[in-house]
This record gives sequence, C-alpha cells and structure tokens, in this order.
Amino acid sequence: MAEIVIHNLRKDFGDFTAVQSSSFKIEDGEFFMLLGPSGCGKTTTLRMIAGLELPTSGEIYIDGEEVGQKPASQRDIAFVFQMFALYPHMNVRRNISYPLISQGMKRARVREKVAEVARTLGIEDILDRPVGGLSGGDRQRVALGRAIVRNPKAFMMDEPLGALDAEFRERMAEELRALHDRMGATTVYVTHDQLEAMQMGDKIVVMNHGVIEQFGAPQDIYDKPATMFVADFIGSPSMNFLRFHGSIEAGGTSVTLHHQAFAVPEMREPFDGDMVLGVRPEHIRLSDAAGYRAEVEAVEYLGTTQIVSLKAANGEVKARTPSDQPARVGETVGLEFDGRTVTLFDNQTGRALRSDLNEGVLSHG
Repeated sequence: MAEIVIHNLRKDFGDFTAVQSSSFKIEDGEFFMLLGPSGCGKTTTLRMIAGLELPTSGEIYIDGEEVGQKPASQRDIAFVFQMFALYPHMNVRRNISYPLISQGMKRARVREKVAEVARTLGIEDILDRPVGGLSGGDRQRVALGRAIVRNPKAFMMDEPLGALDAEFRERMAEELRALHDRMGATTVYVTHDQLEAMQMGDKIVVMNHGVIEQFGAPQDIYDKPATMFVADFIGSPSMNFLRFHGSIEAGGTSVTLHHQAFAVPEMREPFDGDMVLGVRPEHIRLSDAAGYRAEVEAVEYLGTTQIVSLKAANGEVKARTPSDQPARVGETVGLEFDGRTVTLFDNQTGRALRSDLNEGVLSHG
C-alpha cells in the first residue's frame, strides 16, 4: 500500500477551473474521503490521482514517486465505479479473474487468488453465476473483488454505493469499512453523502467550487468547522447561524446578541463587524430561565428526540431535544448554548474566527 501526497493540484477545462490549488496528504492505509456537493471537484480530484485525468498543474506522489503526468496503467491503482462496470457476458469468477489473466498470471495462481478474494467478500457461493442476475449489493462485491484481486497500491472509489437502495447502502458501508480494516488498504473514496463520510472515513476533505474548505478527522470537522459552508454541509440538521453586528477583543470569551451575553471560546484575535454565531441543534437547551427568547414554530417527533424549529431575533433555529421535554407550537421559550460548543464566523468571508476551539484545524487547502 502507499502514502499519497497532493501538492498544488489544479485542473482547468477551457475557461472553467474544476480544482484549484489543492494540497493534502493521505497516509498509508488510511480510508480517505473526498466530500462535497455535485460539481465541487471531488471526482475530478480522484480521477487525477488515478491517472484518468492529467492535471493542468501540480504534483501527485504515490509511494514517494511523482506520477502526475503518468497514465493510469503506470500507477498501480484499482478503480471502483458507482455503476459497477462489470463484463455482462462473463460470470462472477471470470469478472474477478480478468485483470490477473490479462497480466499473464498462471491459471493455478489465478484460481488461488480468486478463491481468497471470494472468501474475503463472502461470495464463494456465486462465483459461477452470471453477473446479470445478481442483486446490486452482490454486483458491488464483485466489482470490489475485481479491484482487490490485483493487490494494488491504492483503491480509488467513486461513489461505489450510490446505486444501491438505502438498506443495502448502510449494510455495504459497514462491510466496506470492515474490509478496509482487515486489508489495511490505502483507499480514496468520493461521496456527496456527509453521513457516509462521517461513518467510514479516517480523514475527510470537504470541497466546494473546486476549493478545499477543510481537511481533517471527522470529529474535528464536525466540532470545529473552518467555514460556514462546512458547518452547513456537515450535520443533519445542519448548524444554526445567528447573525449579529458586534465586536470582541483578543482573549474575549463572550458576545452580545439581542441584549443577551453568550459565552464563546476564547478568541485569538480581535474582531469588529458582522458576525455569525454557529451552534449545533443538539447543543441548544430550552430553558424558561434563559433571557434569549424564541417562538416555537414546529415540533418534529423522532422517537427519543425531537427537532424543535424556532424563530429567534437573530435567525431561524433548530434544536434537538429529548422528546419528553414539552415544546408547543406558538409558545415562547428561552434558549441556552454551551459556550464550548459555539463557533464564531466572519459573516463576510464565511470563515471561522480563530479561537481555542478551531486553532490548528482550519483549511489546509
């Protein structure tokens, strides 16, 4: 397996820039997620790493070797596509063995490797079946088998679970992560599903309009978003944004919204202007004693929890609270935030203001 290093990667299609000056490092054996909305540049980045697209500029290192201008055939990469890309006229065994046969491997060794991969994926009982009659989940296992059998330096996966229904998707996500842990393979995985990225990834790059918004571990990205885009994209419901005009000194630990003081992480730098206070729905408490008031507009019951939608002076708010806590539409309630869970943003740039919360976890792009 291999470490992958990306340095100042850029891809232009005519006048359109799909990826801008991307830099990050994928550790050997890491499950690495490229996350973002459609058109953000994540698949283009993956295709450049794999050699299916050549970068306009920048460098790609795989296992210490610069491969940016080398074709895919010289990178020892296995690619798994969303639509399986299996050979319909071949059965499962022949689909999996095809890469090895193409390399001229002896048939006895091919049979051994196919049997080993089939045991790993739990598909021994379907090896002689045609791929056309398989379920989506089994076809994806076959596609994974064809990639694994080559024992490449790294795996590139472009939304491999996107064609599966919700039940299969969740099951295959668990299986894929377990398979990765057993193999210790370097894996680069593209998805637009933030829940999938948080569930499976060791590290996540969040992209938007060809730019890396943030790079880090799932918990850091969730707890310490570097930008309002990341805070909004990650989480369901997403982070609440309360806009206000104010100032805070270096070392300051509170801001004032609608005549009420709120604790915030200690600021590293002063700021004066339009700010946004960001807080996750699960970090909001409803309290009759709180001075900051909001009107309940809707209550969504989710079993043990509920989503309470509220209208406050500084914006719309969603709170995730225990379902046994009373909240009636039309009533006015107080809101409390834990200052350790709050993020302050510059409203103009959308970037998080530097504090002891986000120090050192801002975008590496």
